[in-house]
Amino acid sequence: MVAQETADVRGTVGSADWSPAARVRHVGTSIFTEMTELARSTGAVNLGQGVPELDSPAALLKDVADAVVAGNNQYPPAFGTPALREAVAAHQLRRYGLDYRPQDEILVTTGATEALASALLALCDPGDEVIAFDPCYDAYAADARLAGARLVGVPLVLDGDGFVLDADALRAAVSPRTRVLLLNTPHNPTGKVFTSEELAVIADVCREHALTVVTDEVYEHLAYDGACHLPIATLPGMRDRTLTISSAGKTFSVTGWKVGWICGPAPLVKAVGAAKQFLTYASGTPYQEALARMLGSVEEWAGELRDTLRQHRDLLSEGLRQAGLHPYRADAGYFVQADVRPWGYTDGMTFCRELPQRAGVVAIPTSAFYVSDDAPAWLVRFSFCKREASIRTAVDQLTRARSAGPTP
Repeated sequence: MVAQETADVRGTVGSADWSPAARVRHVGTSIFTEMTELARSTGAVNLGQGVPELDSPAALLKDVADAVVAGNNQYPPAFGTPALREAVAAHQLRRYGLDYRPQDEILVTTGATEALASALLALCDPGDEVIAFDPCYDAYAADARLAGARLVGVPLVLDGDGFVLDADALRAAVSPRTRVLLLNTPHNPTGKVFTSEELAVIADVCREHALTVVTDEVYEHLAYDGACHLPIATLPGMRDRTLTISSAGKTFSVTGWKVGWICGPAPLVKAVGAAKQFLTYASGTPYQEALARMLGSVEEWAGELRDTLRQHRDLLSEGLRQAGLHPYRADAGYFVQADVRPWGYTDGMTFCRELPQRAGVVAIPTSAFYVSDDAPAWLVRFSFCKREASIRTAVDQLTRARSAGPTP
């Protein structure tokens, strides 16, 4: 996974011997830190991290500034401002037909990352298992470890130009210790949108084994080419066993604000709140005030953002083809997967470490996102949530580097 395994960190502080707790003992420098430093030191175009270079809604930014000046800068209620919880409830009902009570079925969090951590802390005991689909967001394994649980990866299968669910592998992964299924759709890092048929299979498994589902839906508004995001909570029997997580960061290009939310049945949300209150308690009052107003018109804004991102995805994908790499289909999100074997590489990590010097571009090896041992080592993730000029520069440099050779 992204947090690279390292030797045990042990040492001496003053005269006392010490070692970190087991839950963090093997967590080393992340691949993101390494690649970002490579981008800085080489001046390379950074297509590694999913940090958008795109504009945010002007009205939203003005609302935040107004909220700050108006004095909305103290702690909000622990469950979030009433206005934002009501706006989230209206959004879920309007868009998906999911009816949640703002007062006890919606919890505002410090980003989706805190929501995920709080959910696993609330739902898992030591020795429990959590299923996720590989490759997966690096926080999943770390959050499971913090909760004393173990993340079990079920690899998505490469099929043609995309990724599909392996239903048999999913069923085989369930054990008596399985407590939670972590579902990320639209999916990072593959850009996959789980189909209604795939979701039906996942729902059957969860109902059969009495699993709680935690869904990461932060890219819910960023699905392209007719792909349709369907929350698993809308399927029969799933609302009352599902915690749905989303955030403002990707939808409005404000990842630094760290405002997310979690929706679900009151008993589950209450349990998550019990953990969350001792992490940040609450945060982001002026951001919450502004987002409450913006969420009502999200569809119009998101439509424009989707058009821009789709164009950037196509520009990057075509550029990767011209550079001799093989891109896979991305139906959603910020990222394109590419097969780097045409450049003579069988290891994406080596490719990414050499790419800044060779082509002036930074990417992330997809193997860093795998929990299981079935990672295709030759996959690499490129980000397209960047300015058009950045993407054009990157693809031009990749094409020139391919022409220059030699390959490994």
